[in-house]
Amino acid sequence: MREVDVAVIGAGPAGLFAAYYAGFRGLSVSVIDALPEPGGQVTAMYPEKLILDVAGFPAIKGRELVTNLVAQAAPFHPDYRLGVRAEKLSYLDGRPVLGLAGGEQLSCGAVLITGGLGSFTPRPLPVAESFTGGGIVYFVPQPTELTDRHVLIVGGGDSAFDWAATLAPLARSVTLVHRRDRFRAHAGTIERVRALPVRIVVNAEVSRLYGEETVTGAELTVRGGEVETLPVDTVVAALGFTADLGPLAEWGLNLDRRHIVVDSAMATNLPRVFAAGDITEYPGKVRLIATGFGEAATAVNNAAVVIDPTAHLFPGHSSDGT
Repeated sequence: MREVDVAVIGAGPAGLFAAYYAGFRGLSVSVIDALPEPGGQVTAMYPEKLILDVAGFPAIKGRELVTNLVAQAAPFHPDYRLGVRAEKLSYLDGRPVLGLAGGEQLSCGAVLITGGLGSFTPRPLPVAESFTGGGIVYFVPQPTELTDRHVLIVGGGDSAFDWAATLAPLARSVTLVHRRDRFRAHAGTIERVRALPVRIVVNAEVSRLYGEETVTGAELTVRGGEVETLPVDTVVAALGFTADLGPLAEWGLNLDRRHIVVDSAMATNLPRVFAAGDITEYPGKVRLIATGFGEAATAVNNAAVVIDPTAHLFPGHSSDGT
């Protein structure tokens, strides 16, 4: 069983800032997330969208914010367990023990849950269920990997249009198909994509995928029965994500619907378990990334005292040591 001072469940902005702050306080930290990339909801749903309410940045893209947060924590060498879900919570000698998918166990001085809206599961593309090849993705961590490829994007929300805007300058072709003629994306984003070399097909569905080891083409069926076949190297299924607390719901946490109730120290009702970010609930809660940063620092400082009662709640400002 591996020991760590703080296990952070969730690699979104609040969790990444918690990793930095735990390192600043001299604590070892593991960051656990079911998604394969850091960034949580930001990476999964709007990596190219400008975020306008983070202090100190008039505007910053979601991807850039995540990159900066990872770089900020890097000097403290956090241990990332990505693509791995935290499943069980138990206690041994008063310390929380996290059971991870795959059987690994972490003995923790404290646990900090920063899971945003919970575990994200992409909504499946129905036609993909009968297709055994590759080439179907649900988000694009590295857009440059799709350079000079025929890309088919399925969806009508912000994510679909964000991917279209990002990939239009890189891909050989970009086609966006939506089953209705009305979109859920922001009007400004839609108009920006309409001005790009992106083909938008409405009232249509992907009815078949071609290829063996990977996708090579797709069949679109337009309402009314018209069928079209087009070359496709990659399908981006931007149909949204479902979110739930998953195994965390069985841990005995005090919940208000899908949110974890915390006190002013960001402590939950379970010993040595804290929470921060969008997943939390308390009177006056405001769900902003900026709020989550402050909550993460509050949680780590209070966890530090629980781990070592001789420690100070407030260690001073980071600039004091420079």
